[in-house]
Amino acid sequence: MRLSRRRLLALAATSATAATPAARAQTWPDRPIRWLVGYPAGGGTDVLARLIGAEMSRRLGVPVVIENRPGAATNVAAQAAATAPPDGYTVFTAGNETTVFNPALYRNLPFDIDRDLRPLGLMARFHLVLTAADRSPARTARELIERARAEPGRIDFGTPGQGSPHHLAMERLARDTGVRFNHVPYRGMAPVMNDLLAGTVEAAIVDVAAGRELLRSGRVRPLCVLSPARLEAFPDLPTAEEALGLQGFAAFAWQGLTAPARTPDAIAARLAAVLAESVADPAVQARMREIGLDPLPGGPAEHRALIDAERAIYWPLIRGLGLVLE
Repeated sequence: MRLSRRRLLALAATSATAATPAARAQTWPDRPIRWLVGYPAGGGTDVLARLIGAEMSRRLGVPVVIENRPGAATNVAAQAAATAPPDGYTVFTAGNETTVFNPALYRNLPFDIDRDLRPLGLMARFHLVLTAADRSPARTARELIERARAEPGRIDFGTPGQGSPHHLAMERLARDTGVRFNHVPYRGMAPVMNDLLAGTVEAAIVDVAAGRELLRSGRVRPLCVLSPARLEAFPDLPTAEEALGLQGFAAFAWQGLTAPARTPDAIAARLAAVLAESVADPAVQARMREIGLDPLPGGPAEHRALIDAERAIYWPLIRGLGLVLE
């Protein structure tokens, strides 16, 4: 029996609409998942993505392929994720620099983090340590703060970039202690540590994942950890509360996983569940701790709550400093 051209087109349209989100969820995943990372290969963010991605791949039965897209304080990768097809085959590492700081820092972002990306869950947090160069006369955190109080804006501190967790943690520490430092931004943590070793900058916030061996070596001076409790790896290092009397002070770099906002609910729920299982895996957690990270459990609701809580802390700080990036 012959079918008219109009009838054939109608059948094709019916067939296309039959691929409902529920139907797609039943067949997903059937090809590799792309995981976007806003930093170069080899850094802590990349290592974490590869660690968890490998475990998620094992559980999902398809490859999880890491794609590094550094640039513009993670905004290059964030935009690629925000505009990707919402089919469950693109995910993106979105830490507090992407979800908390950048919406307040950047005048014109080409995407809306809340409208265009959905939280899937938390992964890990990076401990931050206030450090001084070995040449610094400051032997303790309080001595560094008192020097900064006596010479406002004279003490240089290095960070891996304007608006990074390291930068804003230091600015928050300075605000809460009533002092002022001079910010020297670099492109990444490696040049910060090089200049800290050389004494070119006197102070820096160093994350344990990047600077673990440097902190242990004694070639730079750890002064206090910005976590609420002492670290097992550095049991003699006081917290900011202990060293400076800053009650309840805690600052971390942390990371979670996101997907395009219109990813079907069933697929997003599966991604969130597999992510949570992977983060909870004992071997994954052991490896995280080896490289200086703390596993950070929590699903989409906890991820969203942490974003909101940190915005309440950092958005007033950013506005008070008048920080604006293009």
